[in-house]
Amino acid sequence: MRTLLLAAALLLAGPAQADSLLPPAEYSYTQLPDPKQEAEAVALMETLRCLVCQGQSIADSDAEMAGDMRAMVRQRIAAGEKPEQIRAWLIERYGNWVSYDPPLEPITWPLWAAPILLILAGLFLARGRFRRKKS
Repeated sequence: MRTLLLAAALLLAGPAQADSLLPPAEYSYTQLPDPKQEAEAVALMETLRCLVCQGQSIADSDAEMAGDMRAMVRQRIAAGEKPEQIRAWLIERYGNWVSYDPPLEPITWPLWAAPILLILAGLFLARGRFRRKKS
């Protein structure tokens, strides 16, 4: 019985130990001294998806990995890299999913076509509902 309780306690405590105890990266929560560079960094961070939260940008997420990504974006912009170079590197590393603006490619056609198809289906269904009945 004790072994079972110990195993259950370890399984439940596992997620609580997921974050590291390391301090955040230097530029995770610190802005760049140059306002123009900081504006470029923030604009880029708002278009990149947090890989942990998945529904937030790295600018909005409190996840440790998002903080690391914010620091990396700020460091690269401070070093003189252009935002599009940084985006291309992140897409190469993590795939198109990291960007909120995926490119139009054959594999993403359903993603781009789904809203149009849903609107057309809704209009078709609404047309049938609002059609006047002939007496």
